[in-house]
Amino acid sequence: MTSRRRAVLRTVAALVVTTLVVGASGFLVYANVTSAAEREPLSEVADDPAISLDYSRDSVVMTPVSEANGEGLVFIAGAKIEPVAYAYKLSGLVEAGYTVVIVRPFLNFGLFETRPLSAFTSLAPDVSDWFVGGHSLGGVKACMYADSPEVKGLVLFGSYCANDLSGSALTVVSLSGSDDGLSTPEKIDANKASLPADTTFAEIEGANHAAFGDYGPQAGDGESSIDDSDMRDIITDTITKALR
Repeated sequence: MTSRRRAVLRTVAALVVTTLVVGASGFLVYANVTSAAEREPLSEVADDPAISLDYSRDSVVMTPVSEANGEGLVFIAGAKIEPVAYAYKLSGLVEAGYTVVIVRPFLNFGLFETRPLSAFTSLAPDVSDWFVGGHSLGGVKACMYADSPEVKGLVLFGSYCANDLSGSALTVVSLSGSDDGLSTPEKIDANKASLPADTTFAEIEGANHAAFGDYGPQAGDGESSIDDSDMRDIITDTITKALR
């Protein structure tokens, strides 16, 4: 090999490495720029005497102060959404006796998450029976956890499964928004076959994709016309009726 050819190969190799490093660095920056939780809904949860709230950067644990029913929900946050942004919309479940653990997935994308479900259920050791759920891409990951033998059911917010759970005995609740511009009603309908035949499907009138949390508008989404408290009540009522 001539010295000129070796020099060309070294230059090409350097360019490839540089491109990979720049690309990886750019993605890491992108993945860690997240939608923050709105303060007012979070403050309402923090001030609720019926809820014990413990949260960090990576997880939120909401526990009933009294009359816990021994059941819990591990909920995977949507892509690039702060976990605590779901606290208000899930707080009604806590008031009904459920413990809720909201998880930030690895690099803020559910499909990158590789930790076992036990990494999250261990945050609430007093819970004996578990459900899994998630919003958007978080729901896709929750479907994968739903194959675990300890899981009793699945809760989806504006999401659908990439794996087939149609033959399972899971209790499944799929909530969608009539004005969701991302997980549209058409997409939800097209993926119904991957869920059990007795799945509870509920399309919430006036809800968009972002209405399932409290983190502000999202690119590509429709317009929401539903009040936050009404959204919370519908989520609570639909899930509790189905899980009971």
